[in-house]
Amino acid sequence: MKFLLSINYIIWLVASAIFFAVGEFLSKKFSLSPKFLYVILILIIYSLGVLAWLPAILQKNQLSIVGTMWSVLSLFTTILIGILIFGEKLNIIGIVGIIFAIISIVLLSIS
Repeated sequence: MKFLLSINYIIWLVASAIFFAVGEFLSKKFSLSPKFLYVILILIIYSLGVLAWLPAILQKNQLSIVGTMWSVLSLFTTILIGILIFGEKLNIIGIVGIIFAIISIVLLSIS
């Protein structure tokens, strides 16, 4: 347990968000080509994301801050996958929203 708490909570949040984004990627792949293997992989990846979340909430112990940071990080990684891998487009309002999301992470991490 001591080892888990020695790693900064932001690193755990980033790891959890990445697992979530990979789960989103696999969900999109499943929607394009439904296979049972995708369902199993999605469950495993989402479970790993939850396990990475636990040390972050244990370390910071503020659900309002950690939960918001996780939401924004997972949203950001999901957007990157949509744009970079699946060629999805963002409009100006989406870009402004991402900028505000980044600002919120910065503000929450220093509070």
